[in-house]
Amino acid sequence: MSTPAEGTAQSIPGWRHLYSGKVRDLYASEDPADTRILVVASDRVSAFDTVLSPGITDKGALLTRLSRWWFAQLSDFPNHIAEGELPESVADHAMLAQSLEMLPIECVVRGYITGSGWAEYQESGTVCGIPLPAGLHNGDRLPEPLFTPAYKAPMGEHDENITFERAVELVGAERAAELRDTSLAIYARAAAIAEEKGLILADTKFEFGTDADGTLRLADEVLTSDSSRYWDAEAWRIGTTPSERMASFDKQIVRDWMAANWDKQGEPPALPDDVVARTADRYRELIDRLGA
Repeated sequence: MSTPAEGTAQSIPGWRHLYSGKVRDLYASEDPADTRILVVASDRVSAFDTVLSPGITDKGALLTRLSRWWFAQLSDFPNHIAEGELPESVADHAMLAQSLEMLPIECVVRGYITGSGWAEYQESGTVCGIPLPAGLHNGDRLPEPLFTPAYKAPMGEHDENITFERAVELVGAERAAELRDTSLAIYARAAAIAEEKGLILADTKFEFGTDADGTLRLADEVLTSDSSRYWDAEAWRIGTTPSERMASFDKQIVRDWMAANWDKQGEPPALPDDVVARTADRYRELIDRLGA
């Protein structure tokens, strides 16, 4: 699987590069007394756990703007945002964050059935092992939002859907319950805000870490086009086909093109210019719709 190439992270005076994920680059301050982390969002795009090329124009700045907006809307939930002035070279696509002990679980909440959940439901009538009523269609609203955690795999490997019981094994019963309850509460709040804007938040994933006091904090990105599926509520209501009902404001354009043009073997093909441009336009449209 493709990973970010060595040396792709930019040099930032006063900051030391720590790590590059599929999309973000992390830096530590060169001041030993400063424990904050600089989180820089790149224009890289990933699909099927693989980093693709080229990147999406202005993606890092757009998704950082959206994350900042959502963190502000959800300010009563503890998060990782730290105060301070950002380096000028990355001011539009970076955030200062507290240093946290990150938990090895992606907290996925699904309010509607689609994607891998729909594929599983067709086979077994379940989503991540949770039984669902018969007769659901792709894109239908679930009876209630589901917490379906995943184990965060190392770079280059696929994340693994896990049961809640497995989450308990990984982080303990009390912490697993806190992750579930907090994730569902954030999703409910965000879905209501999106609904006011004529949008459906179909599903999303959160990441959490704990600070030195053991407080659970929302971290990484939040409710961006990379971590969430947003649909137009009116199109979903009147659409007669899945593509009409679930035209999304995210990288689904990229996923669809890759699914049709790559067998997941070897290096993936380069994204066409029109796929890059249309994806960037959808990111911008979502920000406009939300008023972020």
